[in-house]
Amino acid sequence: RRPRALVTPEGVTLHLRLASAGSRAGAFMIDALIMLAVLIALTVGAIFLIGGTRTVGPVAIIWLLGFLLLRNFYFTLFESGIRAATPGKRALKLRVVARDGGRLNGGAILARNLMREVEVFLPLIFLLTAQAEGFSNRWLGIIGFGWTAIFLFMPLFNRDRLRAGDLLAGTWVVENERPKIAPDLLAANDREAIDAYAFTPDELAAYGQFEIQRLEEVLHRDDRDTITTVAGVIRRKIG
Repeated sequence: RRPRALVTPEGVTLHLRLASAGSRAGAFMIDALIMLAVLIALTVGAIFLIGGTRTVGPVAIIWLLGFLLLRNFYFTLFESGIRAATPGKRALKLRVVARDGGRLNGGAILARNLMREVEVFLPLIFLLTAQAEGFSNRWLGIIGFGWTAIFLFMPLFNRDRLRAGDLLAGTWVVENERPKIAPDLLAANDREAIDAYAFTPDELAAYGQFEIQRLEEVLHRDDRDTITTVAGVIRRKIG
C-alpha cells in the first residue's frame, strides 16, 4: 500500500498511504465522464438556444470554449477546496497533499494541473493532427505518441509513482480515510464531551480539514510536548 511518513510544520509525523495507480486512474475516468457529460449538456443547450442548422460555427465555438475552461479549471477548482479532491477522487477516497507537510497552496494546485495540458492534451493534438495525410504529419504523430508514452510511464520510474505534475508541484495523492475522533479518548458516558469534538467550518478553515482529521493520532500518542506544540500553532493561527 506504499506507506509514507509526512512531517507537518509542527513537527508531528503523520503516516499516510499513497494512492494506487488503479485508484488514481479510476478517479480520472470518473472526472472525465463528468466533464464529458457537462460538454454534452453545454452543446445541446447551445443548439437549443441558438437553433437552426446554420449555427454549427457558433455552437462549435461554445463547445471549444467550454472544453478549454473545463480541462484547465475543473481540477484546479475542486482541488482548491478544503477537501483538496475532485468528485472522482472523493468517490474513491483520495485527496491531494503537499509532500513537505505544509498546507496545500494555490500555486501547487495550479502547477500540478497545468502540467496536465502538457502531459495529455498537447500530445492528443499531435495525434489528431497526424490523421491527415503527409510525411510531416506522420512525424507529428510519432512525436505525439513518444511524448505521451514518456509521461504515461513516468510514474514507473520514481519511488512514489508520481506523474510530472506531482513532481513539479511537490504533491502526493493519498488515501483519505477521514477518521473521526475515537470515543475511547473520552469518558464513555460523557455525551457533552464527545459532542465537543465536532469542528465548525471556521475551525476547519483555520487549521485545515486534513490536519484536524489527523489530530486523533496525536491525541492517542499522548505526548504532552507534541500536543503543546500543536496547540500553540492552532492558537497562533486563530489569533
